[in-house]
Amino acid sequence: MADLKQIAQKYFAPEHIENIQNFDGRVIVTLIDTPENMAKAEDLKKELLTLEGVEKATVIFTRQKAAPVAPEMEKWQIKGVKHIIGVASGKGGVGKSTTAINLALALANLGQKVAIFDADIYGPSLPTMLSFENTPPVSYDGKTFEPFENYGIKAMSIGSLIDRDTPLIWRGSKACGAIEQMLKETNWGEIDIMVIDMPPGTGDIQLTLSQRLHFDGIVIVSTPQDIALIDAVKGVNMFEKINVKILGLVQNMAYYICPDCGKKAYIFGQNGTKQTAERLGEKFLGDIPLDINIRENADAGTPIVAALPDSEHTKAYENIAQKIIKAL
Repeated sequence: MADLKQIAQKYFAPEHIENIQNFDGRVIVTLIDTPENMAKAEDLKKELLTLEGVEKATVIFTRQKAAPVAPEMEKWQIKGVKHIIGVASGKGGVGKSTTAINLALALANLGQKVAIFDADIYGPSLPTMLSFENTPPVSYDGKTFEPFENYGIKAMSIGSLIDRDTPLIWRGSKACGAIEQMLKETNWGEIDIMVIDMPPGTGDIQLTLSQRLHFDGIVIVSTPQDIALIDAVKGVNMFEKINVKILGLVQNMAYYICPDCGKKAYIFGQNGTKQTAERLGEKFLGDIPLDINIRENADAGTPIVAALPDSEHTKAYENIAQKIIKAL
């Protein structure tokens, strides 16, 4: 069959052709933001009906609705915190939380006073990675919490208030309320950079946090594989739509180095995240390799930046941290 779009462009400008679909011989052309010209529409339909297999043709004129202006939402004030960055991902399983904690430690290594907050409320992992699992937070006045401190950074997580095997079956509003309370009622002290470990995806919590916090920017974590990058792009687009700056993309599990021969293996594909960042016009912050030491140290409560400060992996995190500091 002839190119339906080319035929439609003989009658209407390309920017006004929103969609053309063929449903088993019924062709529907949807036009947007163009004055209704029934004579041109009839001519287009007549030409479409001359095509083999086209039994019916319809032309629809529509107008783009102006986006509703959202009311300005009151920002949450986190006392003592100068800068807030989020570490996010389009989907789970790409190493977002491991990246968040190691970036927080790398920022501290570079002389910053750092705190990390676990907003991944349905899958909190900071208590395990920072070794304060099964330790309830301390409150001296019964109104505010004292943050946990380990490896030179401060931390707080909803995971410190519940058993690790207990699922949080909360709707978005309740989850956001808990996040607000823990953020505002923790005695953070003077903090240069707070890292927020965001939930994966583009849901209610991410939207609420973006509207309520003064984010200085978001770091998007992805693996190089196509299925992860599809969701990473959605994450970038969501934050851009709500006017939250993207600091850049991190490519996690970028490659595996064989311990016997030293050869690199690109298990999830090569440079996918870097190429995606370039396509989107965003910064590429760097590669983090796939290595059993990163996983084992995270599970053991000794993140690799703290456990192996002179390793190549730590240097990779610190290189990304330097770019974040420069951006701030």
